[in-house]
Amino acid sequence: MLDKIHSLLSEIDRVTASNADELEALRIKYLSKKGIISVLMDDFRNVAPEQKREVGMKLNELKQKAQEKMQSLKDQFESNKGKDAEIDLTRTAYPVSLGTRHPISIVKEEICDIFKRLGFSIAEGPEVEDDWHVFSSLNFAEDHPARDMQDTFFIQSNPDIVLRTHTSSVQTRVMEKTQPPIRIICPGRVYRNEAISYRAHCFFHQVEALYVDKDVSFADLKQALLFFAKEMFGADTKIRLRPSYFPFTEPSAEMDISCNLCGGEGCPFCKYTGWVEILGCGMVDPNVLDNCGIDSKIYTGYALGMGIERITNLKYQVKDLRMFSENDVRFLEQFQAAH
Repeated sequence: MLDKIHSLLSEIDRVTASNADELEALRIKYLSKKGIISVLMDDFRNVAPEQKREVGMKLNELKQKAQEKMQSLKDQFESNKGKDAEIDLTRTAYPVSLGTRHPISIVKEEICDIFKRLGFSIAEGPEVEDDWHVFSSLNFAEDHPARDMQDTFFIQSNPDIVLRTHTSSVQTRVMEKTQPPIRIICPGRVYRNEAISYRAHCFFHQVEALYVDKDVSFADLKQALLFFAKEMFGADTKIRLRPSYFPFTEPSAEMDISCNLCGGEGCPFCKYTGWVEILGCGMVDPNVLDNCGIDSKIYTGYALGMGIERITNLKYQVKDLRMFSENDVRFLEQFQAAH
């Protein structure tokens, strides 16, 4: 019997099964009530008394080894089954590279996050707008150059309908429906009828901010601008405000920041001035408040607006605006670490 047991131990070591049916057949062969091992167990009573101890130990070893082998093959089938279920047979054989968010989206959310920390909430509006919300309510004169076909996309069948040229139209919609205090930022896509080049495009993205309440002053605006510049470009960033003109603000200003490439020393990027213009701002014109149903004798406010592409250019030194809309994977892959 010992020779038979040793032969079975070697045999069980070599057994394999390619599917569940073959595994069940092996189990029946070795471990069922009429299987080989059960038959040997029945014959054990015929073993000579002096061999019982040794034969009994070998029989137990054989049974345990057979059970472990069956379990091992079963685990192997279940593991392979799980792997097969996870394989997508329609998937390309080529490696799928990690995607990335668009640099415009990255910078837009960073800008919004900074203003959220100042208490601003996000407001959105339609991209196809009417003349009132884009121009008239914002104090644009009838003969203002911005109304010219060279700057604005008009809907041919209805000249009163345009593609918005700025997200200020969202501000007017909010002011019409909401009484102060109002503290909003308005991110979105805008359109202007311009020739496409490395420095201009027929569509781009803006973020505008509006704060209307009692006793809002230019000092409040300046403090918000300084906070934004330092958070966006670094703690050493300086700002300066230059007088300017916008129909919807009075007084108006343009804001420059110290060049983040040369630290204000002067370089080709800042044209050796040490300063780079990034946004326009000012106190909301009283006519705009009155047009939107807010009493300009009680409330004041400030507004500011910037192009997201401009901020992205400064942050990542992208020199061609067209790259933002070409969906070149080689360009987008550079921003994988900027999430």
